[in-house]
Amino acid sequence: MTAGLRWRVAGLCLAGLALLGLSAWYAWGPILVRQGASSNSIMVIAPYWYQGTWVFDDPRVGLEREPFVAGVPEMIDELAKPIPNAKQGFRLLFSAREFPGAQKTLTWVRGESLGNIYRLDSPPMEGWICPALFKYYEAPPTTIHVRAEPLDRS
Repeated sequence: MTAGLRWRVAGLCLAGLALLGLSAWYAWGPILVRQGASSNSIMVIAPYWYQGTWVFDDPRVGLEREPFVAGVPEMIDELAKPIPNAKQGFRLLFSAREFPGAQKTLTWVRGESLGNIYRLDSPPMEGWICPALFKYYEAPPTTIHVRAEPLDRS
């Protein structure tokens, strides 16, 4: 095989590997990036009391006065106990990954009625998190770590 032919074969092999890598990135890259980004992020909402239950707004994902129901208001009561005037609003940080300062961990129990049941161990209680969860996660996380804090941290 001549030197010129070897260079052409090597060039074709490199071009083929580049195309293979590029096609793999287009197929899997966005999924890997999306999963990595959502699994490491800490999200924040600001629950407040409205017409007898806890609700929150998040215009970024199209939610307004989204109510917490079926056991979750009692979980929020527990989290918000140490926050003065919590019913006027407080900050709730949550993540599928544990983060420094997380107060409680909710553990997935089962899917139910298009939503998901999560368990809090201390104190023991269960609550249904509605399909709005899918505004934040593609699939229900096995755990959700949470921290409640005052809106004004000064």
